[in-house]
Amino acid sequence: MKIGIVAPPWVSVPPSGYGGTEAVIDQLARGFAAAGHDVMLCTTGDSTCPVSRRHAFERAQGERIGQATTELRHVIAAYRTLADWGADVVHDHTNVGPFYAHSRSAGDQAATVVTTNHGPFDGDLVHLYQVLAPQVPVIAISHHQARSAGPHLPLAAVIHHGLDLDAYPPGDGAGDDRGPYFLFLGRIVADKGVDHAARAVRAIGGRLLIAAKMREPAERRFFADRVEPLLGDDVVYLGEARPEDKLRLLGGATALVNPLRWAEPFGMVMIEALACGTPVVAYRTASAPEIVDDGRTGLLCDDLAGLAAALTVVDRLDRDECRAAVASRFTTGRMVRDHLDLFEQIARADTAEVAVPAA
Repeated sequence: MKIGIVAPPWVSVPPSGYGGTEAVIDQLARGFAAAGHDVMLCTTGDSTCPVSRRHAFERAQGERIGQATTELRHVIAAYRTLADWGADVVHDHTNVGPFYAHSRSAGDQAATVVTTNHGPFDGDLVHLYQVLAPQVPVIAISHHQARSAGPHLPLAAVIHHGLDLDAYPPGDGAGDDRGPYFLFLGRIVADKGVDHAARAVRAIGGRLLIAAKMREPAERRFFADRVEPLLGDDVVYLGEARPEDKLRLLGGATALVNPLRWAEPFGMVMIEALACGTPVVAYRTASAPEIVDDGRTGLLCDDLAGLAAALTVVDRLDRDECRAAVASRFTTGRMVRDHLDLFEQIARADTAEVAVPAA
């Protein structure tokens, strides 16, 4: 099978720092190739994923994130490339791409176009996907996200993310040269709950390391208003973590503190922590109950007081159990098989063919 993958143009694949979607795309591309399929990844020129790649932009367009014209230029180039290449399946991870494919009827090659929605089904997006879904199958990344789509949006599948467990060495949670610590890993925004993590850790006399992305104006404003006043010897901002630093920080942490305050479709950072043997303390919201086995691989809480209380007992959990949960449920191999099964099912049904549009 010739599988084309269209990544968003905002972050390289794999990401050099923050980028959960791009980490998943990297694993899918590698996994499809390892399974014996031809893979063409349409991404940015600074990507290093070891499959055939094409690009419209020499580097990731993070400074233009969300600009429709930038994404559309990337998408048009990608679909032209994949039409010339003769893709059998196009797996599109952009917002604009599936609608571009849906709107076009001409092209040199017909391909099955499938899309994964990595964000919430909310606002006008639900109505747009309702129009899209009969021709372009839509994949959800958690059952909570799928339920939020409502009864009038038919989804092709729910496929949880996965990772290469061998790339995540188990850690002992022993801390660093200053002793034990808790870890927050993510972005500096209210939705991710970094301020709640800091308050909870401080309430129990612990120490929190914050390794988080802070590039966009909104992130900088939130940091100045809500996070910087909380910093001290016990709450330390490290900046955005490089991949090698992330593994070290995760492995040494007593727990990942992940008090999400929005309906995050899937928390990649949670399975990364579990892969390192690090339990997760999180709010009982969105996809967290699908990832964290409460009382076994982490603790789920309902409020800030509960979060602080959980931090005092989380070190009693078995780190081997955390890693075993990823091995059984959240591997790249399982994720790749689920996608290939879906692609083959759709191809057999012959209900989702659209023309790969020529630019």
